[in-house]
Amino acid sequence: MFTGRGCAFVAPVDGRVDEVSRRDLWEPASDRGADRGGRSVSVVGVDGVRYYGSHLEAVAPGIVPGVRVRAGELLGRIGNSGSARVTAVHLHFAISWPTPPGIWWVRRGMIQPAPYLDSWRDGGNLSPVRAVRAARAEAGREVPACRARC
Repeated sequence: MFTGRGCAFVAPVDGRVDEVSRRDLWEPASDRGADRGGRSVSVVGVDGVRYYGSHLEAVAPGIVPGVRVRAGELLGRIGNSGSARVTAVHLHFAISWPTPPGIWWVRRGMIQPAPYLDSWRDGGNLSPVRAVRAARAEAGREVPACRARC
């Protein structure tokens, strides 16, 4: 989602902070998949879905794994950290199921977020729960094999 530098990234639902990356470790020469998101925050919602935002300029104070957050609470400010350093400022927003820490290829998204973002922007409440369950079932296991930049 292209936007202005410093725009708010907020929790889309009530939930618990899952993973946080406050350091931008991405290097173009190595282009490690695990580092491509730069600064990021993921939240596991009360609905059991994981929501992830990356390429942040900064993570909000007090946002650490395990902290409970409410929908609309500030998680960070959008920037262009990670592989977005070479692009316009934007938020990589992803939806997936929860996994153990470090499973970045799932965390970076398993279903298309656009229908849900469009619904929420228009005042709707379309839920990704069914689509996430279906994608997980299709994957056949909680942690499918990494396929790119592993």
